[in-house]
Amino acid sequence: MAHDILFFLAADDEAAAATRLRGPGAAFESVSCHFIDPDTAIAEWDMYFEEPSAEAPSSEQLYAWRPWPEWVVPPLNDGVEVIALPKRLTRALAKASLAELEELADRWTARLWSEDGDEMTDDDLLAVLQGVARLAASAVHTGGGLYSWSF
Repeated sequence: MAHDILFFLAADDEAAAATRLRGPGAAFESVSCHFIDPDTAIAEWDMYFEEPSAEAPSSEQLYAWRPWPEWVVPPLNDGVEVIALPKRLTRALAKASLAELEELADRWTARLWSEDGDEMTDDDLLAVLQGVARLAASAVHTGGGLYSWSF
């Protein structure tokens, strides 16, 4: 589980990879959250838009999901990683309705609660999704990419 996660816009994988050592910083528009696994969150969001359901996926379903989010920069001993969100997920988030984001937030919250209980993130997950959806809309409009940086 990553302590600090930033979902951010970048022009391409090279620009996203360049954030590895210092994080996206003020040069990149971003949304932050804490104490989640970004790769499983990205996979869950992708699963939701590809196979809509209000029910949270089981761990087995989630970890079997393909394609799994791809690293732009794999984690090294320091734990920092940069992941590209799939283009199809970026497009889906960009056009998601508030009702879809609310349902996804409820389902994501239910899964995290079942796994982490009282240790679950205290971030407003709907606000995180709404922020990421805004970034996705910008990425679609500009032709850039949507990424996560975590430590």
